[in-house]
Amino acid sequence: MSATRRDFLKQFMAFGALLLVPGSTVGGMGRSRAAANADSWRPGYALLEEKGVLADRVEQAYALFENCELCPRRCGVNRRKGETGICRATEQLMVYSRQPHFGEELPLVGNRGSGTIFFSNCNLRCVFCQNWPIAHEGRGREVSDEQLADMMIDLQNMGCHNINLVTPTHVMPNILNATRIALEKGLRLPLCYNTGGYERTECIRMLDGIVDIYLPDLKFMDPEEAERYAGAADDYPEKAKAAIIEMHRQVGDAVVEPRGTATRGLMVRHLVMPNRVAGTQDFVRWVAENLSADTYVNIMSQYRVEHRAFEYPEIARAITPEEFVEAIGWAKDTGIENLDRRSLSQYEAMKRRMTAS
Repeated sequence: MSATRRDFLKQFMAFGALLLVPGSTVGGMGRSRAAANADSWRPGYALLEEKGVLADRVEQAYALFENCELCPRRCGVNRRKGETGICRATEQLMVYSRQPHFGEELPLVGNRGSGTIFFSNCNLRCVFCQNWPIAHEGRGREVSDEQLADMMIDLQNMGCHNINLVTPTHVMPNILNATRIALEKGLRLPLCYNTGGYERTECIRMLDGIVDIYLPDLKFMDPEEAERYAGAADDYPEKAKAAIIEMHRQVGDAVVEPRGTATRGLMVRHLVMPNRVAGTQDFVRWVAENLSADTYVNIMSQYRVEHRAFEYPEIARAITPEEFVEAIGWAKDTGIENLDRRSLSQYEAMKRRMTAS
């Protein structure tokens, strides 16, 4: 998600304060043992390469470009011949930016940032998209898989804690190939698959053992709301929920290492929207009943009227403090225990503001 400069400084300083606590341990684990565990960790894609599986996955993924069914749209275009479907992408990879990012969830950010790569285009066409110049207009530059691999290595050399792949669905084959190339060049960071959630379960299964951290959105719980606001994707709730269940099967709940960063697991995002159109109460119930009470859940307050949202009266305003406090309250009532810390801080601040007014 995008963040203002002020937000960035607050988040960076708040997390930096945590790092100044001397002798801190997790679960009684001492420094030497914690360091040994962190140093011995290896990403899943490295293990698959050793087994001779990763190359086959790359080949299988690239075959999908010829009759594209990478997402639930299943446009069927031959992207290897330059044809385009809903996402407007061909086989040629496009990247908007890459940098250490401090606006993500704290277990991804750590003290050196999440190595974020923003891909151009998107298989969803949300009318409220905050990154619409990238996702809808396709702004960015063409890069080869080799160049993408070099970007991954550069981010690792900068000290980032992970490779955070933003809007990866429609370029998943390129990502797999680049990961294999980067592995040969020394890549050893966790891969974070940062998706809008509109995924085919069959394609997510192809990522089993390759992706270490899944970071999906679950935007809408009602098909009619998804059709209205998410590019006519009325099957979004069904497809996103099935894909998230598969992600959880693969990696389980988020695992935060003693050094404070995540190396594996599922982290689910949900954006609170005006007038309850996102179905937040149904969302938290679904997580509690279908995943785990320990699922890392980030209920987000940063909805803004962006792109074409002003054309839709129900979402043509910011959310109120009451709407956000209500959303976090629903999550607490379901027994979800692993709520994002910054969201909880916002919840407490908004409660105080409501009480004072």
